[in-house]
Amino acid sequence: MNYQLSFTPYKRPFRRPFRTSSGVWKIREGIMITLQDATGKRSEGEIAPLPSFGSETLAQALAFCSHYSQGITKTEIHQIPDQFPACQFAFESALEGFSLETSSQQTLSLSVLLPAGETVLESWQSPYQQGQRTFKWKIGVFSLDAELAWFQQWVADLPDDVQIRLDANGGLTLPEAEEWFQNADVSGKVEFIEQPLPPAQFEPMQGLEATFKTPLALDESVGTLRELQACYKRGWRGIFVLKCAIAGSPRLLRQLCQQHQLDLVFSSVMETSVAREAVFRLAQELNPKRALGFGVDDWF
Repeated sequence: MNYQLSFTPYKRPFRRPFRTSSGVWKIREGIMITLQDATGKRSEGEIAPLPSFGSETLAQALAFCSHYSQGITKTEIHQIPDQFPACQFAFESALEGFSLETSSQQTLSLSVLLPAGETVLESWQSPYQQGQRTFKWKIGVFSLDAELAWFQQWVADLPDDVQIRLDANGGLTLPEAEEWFQNADVSGKVEFIEQPLPPAQFEPMQGLEATFKTPLALDESVGTLRELQACYKRGWRGIFVLKCAIAGSPRLLRQLCQQHQLDLVFSSVMETSVAREAVFRLAQELNPKRALGFGVDDWF
């Protein structure tokens, strides 16, 4: 069957600049796609590229969509090349949408993303009062001494039912990472430290995982399905942070996760509700034991 394709680029400014060790992000850009079958039924998908994590660029995604402006078949969707992982996810999710039955979504536990810096000392309180218990804080943004001081002050004030995720986005040196793991171990509050070192430093991260009590989660190292498979083959059996919207084919991702008992954390790439719903459907199928990293509504 040939599906008619329409697509529209979008821009979503952040409510405040989103700071990580990699820099500042002010606007989320992506593409909404709509497939229409021969009966006139429509289904939506979202391309939310993140080139810093190994996906195609927005310009490449737009060029891909333009190539199929006269229509695309199911076979062509399943043959989208691996260098277009965000397109793979969007088109396959839209294709799956044609066969979905309307169903009530189960409540999924979320991790709330907090701003980097000293504001963490207050910004966790409102979502906590609303029932949230897992919080993610970006590190490697300010000086090590300042962040450790804020961290120690923060954990001293936290209730016993709170757990923290620390995300360095690959921005630490090995000595800095070791200091963070030492502090995390002492605190007893850290669920895991996410991607402390750049992806090229795979072996040092294996060493950190083996040395400290606090787990290490791979993120930038496993941005796409191909990279996740590569790290698994190299022996990683720890936590995988899965950004489904840029990982590639949800069909193949589902197969991989069913084949191996992976310790997964589903995570946002600041997509809209269109891609988010597709990710949540996948999460409900795979039933991860950890809170989903989708507590990002306050950023828009």
